[in-house]
Amino acid sequence: MHDLKYIRENPEAFDAALKRRGAAAVSASLLALDEKRRAVQTEMQASQARRNEASKAIGAAMGKGDTATAEALKAEVASLKDSMPQMEEQERALASELDGLLAALPNLPSDEAPDGADETENVEQLRWGQQRNFDFEPKDHADLGPALGLDFETGVAISGARFTFMRGQMARLNRAIGQFMLDHHTVQRGYTECATPYLVKQESLFGTGQLPKFAEDNFQTTDGRWLIPTAEVSLTNSVREQILDDAALPIRMTALTPCFRSEAGAAGRDTKGLIRQHQFEKVELVSIVRPEDSVAEHERMVESAEGILQALELPYRKMLLCTGDMGASARKTYDLEVWLPGQGLYREISSCSNCGDWQARRMNTRYRPADSKGTAFVHTLNGSGLAVGRTLVAILENYQQADGSVSIPSALLPYMGGITRLEPMA
Repeated sequence: MHDLKYIRENPEAFDAALKRRGAAAVSASLLALDEKRRAVQTEMQASQARRNEASKAIGAAMGKGDTATAEALKAEVASLKDSMPQMEEQERALASELDGLLAALPNLPSDEAPDGADETENVEQLRWGQQRNFDFEPKDHADLGPALGLDFETGVAISGARFTFMRGQMARLNRAIGQFMLDHHTVQRGYTECATPYLVKQESLFGTGQLPKFAEDNFQTTDGRWLIPTAEVSLTNSVREQILDDAALPIRMTALTPCFRSEAGAAGRDTKGLIRQHQFEKVELVSIVRPEDSVAEHERMVESAEGILQALELPYRKMLLCTGDMGASARKTYDLEVWLPGQGLYREISSCSNCGDWQARRMNTRYRPADSKGTAFVHTLNGSGLAVGRTLVAILENYQQADGSVSIPSALLPYMGGITRLEPMA
């Protein structure tokens, strides 16, 4: 959501920022609609003031015995009373139209976000780790995994395409990854572990920006609730419609949850393996901070996600996303892409975004600065720390052995109950 005051004062800058995201210039139409709404509001206020004035004058006229004036004033008051509901309805309609237009607009990109049309114009920031030299041809996880308990066929039989069933040692490894991530973020990085609902109201998806524009990417239940596409929704909305104390900030939260996505725009993409599923697990990171702290918090969040990859000794690269590849809610986004030797490429495993006050305005979440009597919108940030399934893929492909087994990274051994490698099942 955007600040109308900013648009009124900076229409050209607003349009220029939208243009960087490939969106059309809309300030003129927004401001024209806003002007009509404000004109109706002014007319309503004037009518109400005149109604109050005329009502008082009726008593004065009656006191003087001026019946004709009193009757004329009564007629005027009645006319004003009749016209008020129409003006109120007109004001509501204009406000609703204006809010709808604002709600459909993406966030304005940070000056640091590079211009670009798509992922090919993202900018690499760094690479970490050494890619392993195999003395055999490394396999894709989709070919390696079935013998180790990654059962694609049963998942499809139960639920259809883009679902997977895990057995035994594979399920244990999947659980270990999530538990390790939570421990890392809570113990070493100071995030508070949360257990959140997996079903949310429509207002919650609106607050973080999935609605109304991206409804087809999500699953809705028959009673009007929505399955979360990420714990970002439930974690961020935990402060919706609140005025937070300055001393409470920053708020850092993490949660391990299943995530549900329709993948409406992914027909024909990544149909093999675990990369793109309708249901998957992810450890999410969310921060609620003062505006002046959000830039530093963004870097801190990325470091938290990088810490997982480094502890697991998985080679990765850090990418700064261009304006054409960022999510609608983001001002600036870093992606972490892990090296997958079986596929011979880097794949996204984490996306960390600074959303500025865009989500806070949609959720009406403010804080009271210690040095001010007023309130201000907080800034919100979110990131993957990490996607569990994609981390599982990265471990399978990077730690695979020539005999089809997979070594367990040392950081995960305390969570594996004595299992040190995944062995092909009989």
